[in-house]
Amino acid sequence: MALMSPAATPISLSPSRRAWLRFKRNRLGYWSLLIFCALVLVSLCAELVSNDKPLIVRYEGQTYFPLLKDYPEKTFGGDFETPTDYLDPFIQQRLSTGSNWALYTLNRYGPNTLNYFAKAPNPSAPTGDNWLGTDDRGRDLLAQLLYGFRVSVLFGLALTTTGVLLGVITGAIQGFFGGKTDLAFQRFIEIWGSMPELYLLIIFSAVFAPSIALLLILLSLFGWMGLSDYVRAEFLRNRQLDYVKAARALGVSNSQIIWRHILPNSLTPVVTFLPFRMSGAILALTSLDFLGLGVPPGTPSLGELLSQGKNSIDAWWISLSTFGVLVVTLLLLTFMGDALRDALDPRKADQ
Repeated sequence: MALMSPAATPISLSPSRRAWLRFKRNRLGYWSLLIFCALVLVSLCAELVSNDKPLIVRYEGQTYFPLLKDYPEKTFGGDFETPTDYLDPFIQQRLSTGSNWALYTLNRYGPNTLNYFAKAPNPSAPTGDNWLGTDDRGRDLLAQLLYGFRVSVLFGLALTTTGVLLGVITGAIQGFFGGKTDLAFQRFIEIWGSMPELYLLIIFSAVFAPSIALLLILLSLFGWMGLSDYVRAEFLRNRQLDYVKAARALGVSNSQIIWRHILPNSLTPVVTFLPFRMSGAILALTSLDFLGLGVPPGTPSLGELLSQGKNSIDAWWISLSTFGVLVVTLLLLTFMGDALRDALDPRKADQ
């Protein structure tokens, strides 16, 4: 009897590998993931892309790093001990004289930079200096969008993480133990879900100083209930399967059964839920910022820019740019979520 050669032996792929290959075959979702990761990476390096300070300065034989240290104006031939304003034409002239030079970022404005030497009143339309124009305070709109996008994404990640942790823990407890435990949690969720979330945010905003941490805590208290129901349903179904009964017969503890056996087989709705949960978190932060209940004043915010666009109808570039950033972000997350749902669907045959 002839033996099958090793080359002819079929390769068995793991479930995660097959899911990844199905995800890659969805070109729209795959490219959305790449584009979104690239945008997040650029926003995380925003100080190297958009800043009112040069990256490196070479002045009179000395090398300076303004991003790492503030230098007084006298260092570059000025008259005062105040921090150097690198947008000052006098400072720019000093840094370009002779062998002096400065390496600037792609966009020469930070999120809170005020150009006191601007040639047009604020808000100003897009120009060669301000590619997307300025807001009503004279701040560069491109820098505001870049840093505001970073704040929104990081806040969305944090809110999604806390919501997933709370939702998985509560859903696992309800689904695994069932009975009175499940009944008590369900009644608690019904009461807690009926609380007026917006009114609570208004009350706490009036009592406490605005902060991103406070906003994250308040939204996390209400953002876990939807996922909890999905995890509960998966645990209720999986706890009746044979491998769980076998683990119990072998004397495996409840915590090990939950963590090592049921949870890995109940993560499909959790993973599918992530992109949509993150898009909801970004929308929630933007809405609260639009209402003035979000991040502290001075923090770059997409919602604040939308509010400025509403108050300054003639400054069309503010609303248009901010709306474009939001639409692109939410579309990318939606495409990723659709592709992830199809990739994790066991009914999808590998082709």
